[in-house]
Amino acid sequence: MNDIAAPRQLRNRPNRVTPFGRLEPSVCRGAFLGNRGDLHAADGSIRKSYAVKFWICCTLEETNGQRVTFDERGHCTPLFFWDEAVAMAAGHRPCGQCRKPAFHAFKNAYNRAKGFPDGHFVSVKEIDAELHTYRLDAHKRQRRYRASATELPSGTFVAFDSAPETAVLLWDGSAYSWSHAGYAEPVGIDSLAQVNVLTPRILVEVLRAGYVPSVRLPVNATRKSE
Repeated sequence: MNDIAAPRQLRNRPNRVTPFGRLEPSVCRGAFLGNRGDLHAADGSIRKSYAVKFWICCTLEETNGQRVTFDERGHCTPLFFWDEAVAMAAGHRPCGQCRKPAFHAFKNAYNRAKGFPDGHFVSVKEIDAELHTYRLDAHKRQRRYRASATELPSGTFVAFDSAPETAVLLWDGSAYSWSHAGYAEPVGIDSLAQVNVLTPRILVEVLRAGYVPSVRLPVNATRKSE
């Protein structure tokens, strides 16, 4: 897949999502589509960060195999993620329609994180309502917490104190700095490092319970993405 959009297709719209949950413009393509409802203002520009509590991570194709319709006022606003780990850091879960296997795996891990068996019934509405309490604080800013970097599961995004505006993916014992164009080469993790965790706490526990997100690591990384 070409990760840079052709010039004629570029739009200066803030629809690329960062691990900090921000919506920014970028020429780089993502691997997943997101939905937070219709984020358009009356003039057609994207002005809201969310309109609904169900924040999902979808495939890039409609069920009929066609590309999604981009940025039509009155419809859900397409958002884009470099990979699923970014989507989770921003507070999104797998879509239960276009990504059924991933959603079932996510739901089983969610149950385990909550102390229930895999087959325990929990409604999507209940999951989304709980997720929303972990996404944002009272000022509608990304809710973060402190933790030891080495105690967090693979797939978690953090920010180190030395570079608080750099989002870093923890994966298989290494740290990968993120940008819209992908990840830098991995570096080791200081065993004493305390970090600000960007991924919502409940989703960190889902990762700890065994959910494995789809990630796009550098091609020479020792552990490849799915």
